[in-house]
Amino acid sequence: MLITRRLEFDAGHRIPSHNSKCRHLHGHRYAIEITLSGDIITEAGVPEQGMVMDYSEVKSIASAVLVDEWDHAFLVYSKDVAVVQFLQSLAGHKTIVLDVPPTAENLALAAFRILDTAYRDSYGNHLRLERVRLFETPNCWADATREQTLGSSTP
Repeated sequence: MLITRRLEFDAGHRIPSHNSKCRHLHGHRYAIEITLSGDIITEAGVPEQGMVMDYSEVKSIASAVLVDEWDHAFLVYSKDVAVVQFLQSLAGHKTIVLDVPPTAENLALAAFRILDTAYRDSYGNHLRLERVRLFETPNCWADATREQTLGSSTP
């Protein structure tokens, strides 16, 4: 069974080598969809009976390990040195420095890797992360899937 939870956050970024507007500092209202697979819990009387995972728990975990970190932060490429130095000069500024340019594709991969360990079989029902879909705009998104990101042999 697959379940999906959607969360939203705001963040800034820039793609330094982009040939168009995205080379400038700007921000987005990102949305992230987290798709998990697992067995439906059948144990009578437990709060999660009939569920793969409680959606509020999906949100709580994603918020703690990713969304709260990236929300209202500037996601910057480590090799974008002038921007990194500028952001670090701002006292108390929330900056996330990444090893890759902060494209939707790279952010989806990074999010998948961060979230994957957080959802490991939480309920003993073979729970695992299957896909992270990161919307940069309502019309543009990138999917990072288990098979692409970690290889099909990963448990």
